[in-house]
Amino acid sequence: MVSAPVSAPGVATVFPVKRPLWRLLWNSRREAAFDVCLVIGLHLLGRVLSNLYPTDTPTEVYDWVGGLWLNDLIQHGLDLALLLRRRFPVALMTVVTAVSLAQVLLIEFGPGPLLAINQSDDPWLPGITPWYVYAAVVYTQGRTWQFFSWDLIAIVSVLAVRPWDQPSGDAIVAGVLWTVFPALLGLYVAARRRLVQALRERAERAEREQDLLAEQARAEERARLAAEMHDVVTHRVSLMVLQAGALGVAANDPEIRRAAEELRTSGCQALEELRDLVGVLRRGTADEEARAEAPLTEVPDLTDLIGQSEAVGVPVDFAVEGDPAQVSAAVGRTAYRVVQEALTNVHKHAFGARVSVRVVHSDDRLRLVVRNTAPPGRADADLATSGSGSGLLGLQQRVELVGGSLYAAATSEGGFEVDVILPAYVPTEEAVVDG
Repeated sequence: MVSAPVSAPGVATVFPVKRPLWRLLWNSRREAAFDVCLVIGLHLLGRVLSNLYPTDTPTEVYDWVGGLWLNDLIQHGLDLALLLRRRFPVALMTVVTAVSLAQVLLIEFGPGPLLAINQSDDPWLPGITPWYVYAAVVYTQGRTWQFFSWDLIAIVSVLAVRPWDQPSGDAIVAGVLWTVFPALLGLYVAARRRLVQALRERAERAEREQDLLAEQARAEERARLAAEMHDVVTHRVSLMVLQAGALGVAANDPEIRRAAEELRTSGCQALEELRDLVGVLRRGTADEEARAEAPLTEVPDLTDLIGQSEAVGVPVDFAVEGDPAQVSAAVGRTAYRVVQEALTNVHKHAFGARVSVRVVHSDDRLRLVVRNTAPPGRADADLATSGSGSGLLGLQQRVELVGGSLYAAATSEGGFEVDVILPAYVPTEEAVVDG
């Protein structure tokens, strides 16, 4: 048997995924790397600028807070807080506004500045303010929060230019560059991102429409193939059944009559399976009326298959769980083929292993689990290589055709497992026509 798992498309196995911590702040590793490099770069730039342009205010002014340690603490804290700007832009802009307001009030009415001022024309704001203004414009989501962010930016802009203090032209230019320019740049970047997102959504929508058109074309092709199969194959098989019946009537030899009757019976069964297969190919979305009209039947008796395996030396543990319910004829025959193919593979590849066959019934589905233990010895080479080698693949295609899912893989104990889930109801030709 094959050792790789086979699963139906669209059927996913859910595994618990541990989310990395950096995903809480960034959407990609590229964003994380950029922000970390930005913080490090701004910190180094601040060190260089503080050495080139020492504080313009006498250090004695900061004695009311014990020196410049509070300035360093606030500046370094705001630098590190840049790592949060993509997730909490409004909160960080609120902190910057509060620090800026405290700076202005302490200079105008208090003992002195809270933050160090390197040049007389520098805005009375934290040096990192432009980055927070930009983040508030670009990353704020929601109309209400955007209005609030713009209110904060307006307050910081007024504090930066200090219109009540008759500042110099250099101070006004510096204030505009620290607040208005980052806001305008943020507007441009936000508009560009919205445009890119709109183009991406349009491309995705066009791709979905293309997929729908392709699916419609496939459905039309399936219907055409179904009609051709019905016209050609059914006609030939019907002739075979009629000829077998005529041979059984005309023959005098009992052996010939029995063989002709078996041939006629097989042909009738082939016609039934062909009719169901054509109905599945041509079916659309089943509604309740079609469900009521669909012919239902019992799941085929599997005891003959079980008995044949046990007769050749393969012990089988057979169990049925749940209340047996009627299913569509196509589903019943698919269930029979699943067990038949699984047992055949055991005969070829794991002869002598113990096999368990479980049939689980529920209200709207039928589950089949065929599991074998590790084989007691090596499989016969001639027997293992017989056949086309595509039994499981063909089985998977048959299961998918009726809307089911198949999983087949080796077990950790060295055996093999085939797990199939089938819908209890599948509309066929009669259901589609009558519904």
